[in-house]
Amino acid sequence: MKLSLGCIADDYTGASDLANTLTRQGLRTVQTIGVPSDDLALPEVDAVVVSLKSRSIEAGVAVERSRAAEKWLRGRGAGHVLFKICSTFDSTDAGNIGPVMDALRTDSGDAIVLVTPAFPETGRTVYQGNLFVGSVPLNESPLKDHPLNPMHDSNLVRVLARQSQTKVGLADLATLSR
Repeated sequence: MKLSLGCIADDYTGASDLANTLTRQGLRTVQTIGVPSDDLALPEVDAVVVSLKSRSIEAGVAVERSRAAEKWLRGRGAGHVLFKICSTFDSTDAGNIGPVMDALRTDSGDAIVLVTPAFPETGRTVYQGNLFVGSVPLNESPLKDHPLNPMHDSNLVRVLARQSQTKVGLADLATLSR
């Protein structure tokens, strides 16, 4: 079987949202909880979403689990692997988004990756690199006081730069439009 898309999600709820979105767009999608065993028989599908619970654990463990998921997906023919992160970028300055992104980028051999944390259907949008929850910047929303991953900076370029070992920059709408 050749998968069109392999997905690694850092939590179960976001994985379900992604699987639902892919299905609504016409992709035959399966969601797993954790990295499946190698002998899992999959039906004919276009996408597999591997749900991990890796958002709020030690960064090294999150990297290890995400790499295992990518290896499993690539072993099933996934030519493209998406790392699905929280639409409110729940993460501390130490990670886990940056370290996992760095590891998956290195493993894939890609020179750059695109990070697009928005989910407009739920009111999560990005403007000039700043994440908004509804009409307010993330750091002014109730999520600024999240018990596990408080977000005190809505500028995701700065947040990701503090976590990543690679250069982080912004491709704004004007640049993309050109």
